[in-house]
Amino acid sequence: MNIWRLLITPPARGAWNMAVDESILESMGRDGALPTLRLYAWEPACLSLGYAQPIADVDISRLQARGWEMVRRPTGGRAVLHTDELTYSVIAPLSEPRVAGTVLESYRRLAQALVQALNLLSLPVQVKESSSAPNAKGANPVCFEVPSTYEITVDGKKLVGSAQARRKEGVLQHGSLPLYGDLTRIIQVLSFPDEASRSHAAARLLSRATTVETALGRKVAWDEAAAAYITAFKGVLDLDLQPSDLTADEIKRSEELERTKYGHPAFTER
Repeated sequence: MNIWRLLITPPARGAWNMAVDESILESMGRDGALPTLRLYAWEPACLSLGYAQPIADVDISRLQARGWEMVRRPTGGRAVLHTDELTYSVIAPLSEPRVAGTVLESYRRLAQALVQALNLLSLPVQVKESSSAPNAKGANPVCFEVPSTYEITVDGKKLVGSAQARRKEGVLQHGSLPLYGDLTRIIQVLSFPDEASRSHAAARLLSRATTVETALGRKVAWDEAAAAYITAFKGVLDLDLQPSDLTADEIKRSEELERTKYGHPAFTER
């Protein structure tokens, strides 16, 4: 079995969450840190944009009126509203066999663990192959409406949204599992030409995506979902997951990245 680090971090602001993921990725190249599985949540609710997604997709006044935050991810893809969910990140060096090869090859391997985690929650999920990559570009601003290769679905509806970034230091893949709540909340803070278009987008989203509660018929707590992820990653990927904490250097770098990048309008609102 291969030793990976397991990080379970408390709910935090979006800028901090993205800063932590990047600081761990940097530590791979700087310190040769262990590959890491991190499980986390967001507080308050936060809209995240893909790295290259235009800020024009967001209705800033509506976002602020709800008291929600906004952050730009280091990965591609489209907007996600992070609330009532479990978020995972996998950070590993390029030499790690489980993320080696192409983006799609690594995505397929990690998807096997994600599928097993959902099976442990009694969700009859499927991996649906598509012609577009996980970070595929397009006009649609909502992540959970857009199909991707090795998309994880239940009853034909998307359940997990993931995205990946590759740098010289290693690979970062993170993704969201909506546990419960109204998926259409995201539609209320995105830009549409009129209210009819907004209503149509909400209906379309519900026809294409779902939550664990809707699919299962009961609410699943964050801790229950996290336990399923840990068991699945251990078993499917043959990992010895060692509970750990961020290092002092990672915390220091996360604070810097939060202040100068992920929490700064120059990056978020570009």
